[in-house]
Amino acid sequence: MKRLNCRDAGFDCDGVFRAETDEEVLNQASQHAREVHGVTITTEQAAELRTLIKDEGIRNGVH
Repeated sequence: MKRLNCRDAGFDCDGVFRAETDEEVLNQASQHAREVHGVTITTEQAAELRTLIKDEGIRNGVH
């Protein structure tokens, strides 16, 4: 499972997006940014956001 926190993207927001793929997470985050923050995510910003996506599947070396 992949995760992105809105706060990690620089917003004072508790939004968290989870999905199986980076693309799904980015789609959720883009929709949230547009609807909640009035921001349209550009291709460049999406590339930056992709670097903030974390994999929730591994914690302390345990699957």
